[in-house]
This record gives sequence, C-alpha cells and structure tokens, in this order.
Amino acid sequence: MRKELKNKWENISISNKLILYFIVIFGMFSVLLYYIIPIILNYPPGAINSEFDREVSILYYKYQFLLVVLGIIIFFTLYLKIALKDIDKWWKNKTTDSNVIRRIRKKALSFPFSLYIYMEIFPTCILVFILSSTGSHPEILLFKLGTIIFSFATLIASIFLVLTKKTFYSLLVYTSDYCDTNIMPKNNKSLKFKLVFQIFPSVLVTALILSLVGYYRLTIEKGSLLNSYYRSSLNTELEAISENPTIENIYKLLNEYFKENSTFCFVENPDGSIKTSNGTELSHFFVKYMHDLAEEHNNTVYETYTIDSQAVIQKVNYNGEIYTIGIYFEISSFSTFLLLFEIALILLVFSIFIIYYSASSLVSDIRNVSKGLHDIIDNNVGASAKLPITSDDELGELENALNKVQALNNNHITQIQENQNMLMEKERLASLGQLIGGISHNLKTPIMSISGAAEGLIDLINEYDKSIGDLEVTEEDHHAIANDMREWIAKIHEYTEYMSDIITAVKGQAVALSENQTDSFTIDELFKRVNILMKHELKKASLIFDVEIQTLPNTLLQGDINSLVQVINNLITNAIQSYNGEKNKTVTLIAKKQDTNLVISVSDQGCGIPDDVQKKLFKSMITTKGKNGTGLGMFMSYSTIRGHFNGDLTFTSKVGEGTTFNIIIPLKNS
Repeated sequence: MRKELKNKWENISISNKLILYFIVIFGMFSVLLYYIIPIILNYPPGAINSEFDREVSILYYKYQFLLVVLGIIIFFTLYLKIALKDIDKWWKNKTTDSNVIRRIRKKALSFPFSLYIYMEIFPTCILVFILSSTGSHPEILLFKLGTIIFSFATLIASIFLVLTKKTFYSLLVYTSDYCDTNIMPKNNKSLKFKLVFQIFPSVLVTALILSLVGYYRLTIEKGSLLNSYYRSSLNTELEAISENPTIENIYKLLNEYFKENSTFCFVENPDGSIKTSNGTELSHFFVKYMHDLAEEHNNTVYETYTIDSQAVIQKVNYNGEIYTIGIYFEISSFSTFLLLFEIALILLVFSIFIIYYSASSLVSDIRNVSKGLHDIIDNNVGASAKLPITSDDELGELENALNKVQALNNNHITQIQENQNMLMEKERLASLGQLIGGISHNLKTPIMSISGAAEGLIDLINEYDKSIGDLEVTEEDHHAIANDMREWIAKIHEYTEYMSDIITAVKGQAVALSENQTDSFTIDELFKRVNILMKHELKKASLIFDVEIQTLPNTLLQGDINSLVQVINNLITNAIQSYNGEKNKTVTLIAKKQDTNLVISVSDQGCGIPDDVQKKLFKSMITTKGKNGTGLGMFMSYSTIRGHFNGDLTFTSKVGEGTTFNIIIPLKNS
C-alpha cells in the first residue's frame, strides 16, 4: 500500500506537487492569521463578523479574509501551472535531448528563487487590492495589514523554497544521467547568496512581528490609561454644568476645551447632526459604532478597525431630548508606528550584515577546501598532498574525510595500474590463444594437402624410375608423367602461397599491443585478414559469416591494420558469443561509405545488450560474460578507434533482437 502511494506520488506532475504543498502550507498559516490579525491590529470589540461589520465593510471579516486567501491560491495555482508547463511536459516524456535537458535543468535551478520573490510580493498586492475595493480600510490599517502579510508571506516563501528545491531534486538527479559538464547550466547564485536568502526571512519576520507586537502592547496600555483619564475628565466637566445643563453651556464647553487636532470634544444633537470643538468630521464607522455598539462596550467608540483612535461618550437628557457628548482622543499616531518600523528595519539591516559576514566566512572556508581539491585534480600539488585541517567542526570532519578519500584513491590508482597490466597481459594471451587456434586450423588443411602432393610426387617418381629401360613406355608416357609432376608442384606452390598469406595475416596480430604502425591498406586487404583469422571461430560455432563491401574494395585507409583487425575480431567474437551456442545464425560484416567516413558494421541477431550495461559501455571496463570476461576488450577497442584512427565506435542494441557496432573512420582523401 505504501509503495503504491509512493508510485502514485512520483507520477504526479511537478506543478501539481508544488500546488498541493502551497495549499497545505498556506492554508495552515491562513488559519493562524485569521485569529491573530484581529489581536495584533487591536480590532475593536464587536467590529468584525457582525451585522455592523457587514454594513460598514460590505462583507464580513471572514468573507474578506476568505476572498484574499482564495485570490492568492488561485493566482499561484495558475502561475505554477503556466510557469512549469515545459517542465511538466518533459517530466511526463523524459526525452534525452541535450538542449531540452539544459533548458530544464537551468529552470529547475533558478525557479525556486524566482518563486520566492513572487511569493513575497504578490500576496501583499492581492490583499491591498481586495481590501481597497471594500473602501472600509484606511491607509494606516492597510499598511499594517500589508506588513503582517508580507512578513508571513516571506516566512512561507522560505519554507516553500526548501520544498521546491526538494521537489526538483529528483529531476536534477535523473537528468544528471543524460548530461555532462558541457551542458550543466551555470548558476550565478553563490552559496553566500543562498544562505543570506534563506536566513533573511526569519530575521525579517522576527523584526516586523516584534514591531507589531510592541505597537500592540503600547496601544493597549496607553489606551487603557487615556480612556480612564478622558472618561474622568468628561464626568468632571458634565458635573460642573449639572446645575445648569443647558445646550448653551454644553457648546461653551466644546469651545473652551480640547481644541487640538488629536483630542477634541463633540456633541450629537437629537436630529443626528454632530458638532466638534475643532471642526473635525467624524467617520461613518465612528458614528455607526457610537449608535450600535458603544453602550455594549462601556460607552467607548472607535474611529476604525483599530483602537488607535477612540472616544468616551455620555448621553445627556435636556428638555426631554437626548444629546450625546464625547471626548475624542488618539492613542498612537502613524508616526509612532513608523518609528517602531524604522527601528525594526535598522535591526534588520544590522542582522543581515551579521548574516552576510558569517556566510562569507563559511563560504571562504568551503572555497579553501574546493581550491585544495582542484589543485589535486589539476596536479598542481603532489598526489600524496593533504588538505589542511583548519577547524574542529563539521568542516574539519569534511577535510579529514577528503584526505582519507585521497589516500584511498592513491592506493586504488596503484592497484589499478598493477591490475591493468595483468588484465592487458591476460587479454593479449587470450588473443594469442585465439590466433593460435585459427593458425592451427588454417594451416592444417594446406599442410595436409602438401603432404598429399608429396605422396603423389613420390608415386610418380617411383613409377618413372621403374619405367626407365622399359621399351613399352613411350615418349608420350614420359611427357604424361612429367605433366602430372608439374600439376602436383603447382598445387604445392598454391598451398605454400596460402600458408604465406596466413602467416602474413597473423604476424602483425602476434606483436605487443603497444606497438603501432602507420601504413596504407585497402578494405579488401583488411577483410581478407579478418576472414582468415575468424574463419575457424565462425565455423566452429556453426555460424554464417556474411561479408559485404558496399564501396570500392581498393579504398585506402591510413593506420595500423593489425590494430583495426584486432578491433573487428573482438566485435565478431562478441557477436558469436551473443548467440549463446545457437546454430546457423548470421554474423554480418559490412563496409560502406557515409559522407566523408568509412563505416564498418558488425551485426548480429543475438541476445542484445542490457540497458544498464549500455549506459556504461566504453566508459568503464564492463562485461556481460561474468567471470569469463574482463570488459577490457571493448574498452580497448573504443580507445583504439578514437586514439589511433581519430574515429568513433558506436552501437545500437535491443535486448532479444540483436546488436550492431559501427566503426566510423574518417577518410583522408574524401
């Protein structure tokens, strides 16, 4: 069950995985923000998720919040699907085109950081746009909300950065099998940049949240004190005019006290008109809250969805009509909030400087280790050189481990050199054994024929010797005997020439593998030598050897014919072994001209090469023959064609259907 779920998860597209991650993480933080925003921003009691909230803001707080959350989720869902469209397509098909892989890898390495920036900026923009549309949130409140959302968006982005890189990890590992350093995209983002980039969010969130919490505590404590003070002041002033509570005395009170812009008195007449001591116009939110909710909350009125500005009120009965009298005051101004915000930014900049310095120090230590390794790779230092251990932490453990790897590597190099000599000698002896088997078989027939011819000559000589003096033997009989002798001698010449060809063919193959000769030879000469040397092996395996020269037989090649014969023989031997003892199968040897190259192909319809071996063929000494093979023959064949003929050795193979090896040699005069 667990394995099935894992397989299903692996088959999900990368964009869908990231969308699922985003919905889960953002959903968790959204639930948290839903409850803490009213607390941090000091929302007035009864101001949200009530009938008052709907009438003032068009939508309840919960619906506004849900609208913002859905807007952010929809935006990033569409963005991830569009931005990762090409990666999803590649992940589904997994093509091996190097240009496509280069583009995919480049995007996989850079996309997490681009997404990080988008996740910081766009949630705040979406929030401001949606809340501005309701028209019930003043600029100061939007700024505070934007600060909170930006802080948490940065925190979410940093978490999502790690998850995105983890999601792309399997893609990068998979594509590494199909590319080399030539198509590795170069990412200009240093480790120092990445460290600062990933540590920065936690510092930013800490600074901004501390500023908001500090501002929250300041407004709570100061608000409580000012509320008590102005409530007492209002009671005192009303008691002073209690003996003559005329409307004229009330207006006189308004004109004499609290004429500042931030603190003033006001009175609401029975007809609903409001007069303030400094002419300030009260907001719709304030008036609505005063009418609907103030009595429920100790006759306190708030200016907007914060407690930064509020008022204490009392109702006065004059001539049977109700007047509402109040004192409006501000607990904290926008400048106070900005001051705390500036202090937080200063601390943030200082923290980033410390992080940058620490990251620089760490990167410098890592760069020293990297430089030491590059010096070893580039042979700028001795093979026995060690990295200096400069610390007693994990970096010191890394340096010590790399020194151990270097020591093991030196030991392995020595062992490989020793084993290589043994393997080369083994391969040479195996080749010589094959040659000797071919020689013994190929020479046996002409030797037996020469022996038969000698016996025939002896019989003719004896017959001629007996005919001497015999009067019945005519002159024609003597000529007939002489002609028979000439025929036997001609056959002996033919057999000796054939033996000479065999000796010439095997002579070059018996020399040391390190000796190379550069000469000109034709395709015809090449194939004749191959035919002579492999004829016995093919006959013994009961296989058909199909040789086709699809170009001019006298086409000249430059190089050591013996080395090329050895390569072709090795490929034919592998073809023979691919049939696993099956009889009457065909091994095909074809030479054809292709553009400016000569292509020599060796084909079979045998067992084919397994996929895991195909990936490593020519790159290491790998074999499918178990203990009966070393893998050196194919490795050396590839090296011979590349190094001695400036050519290439390629192959196509399918398990159960066969294999074709192509020797590609540039033609000098094409």
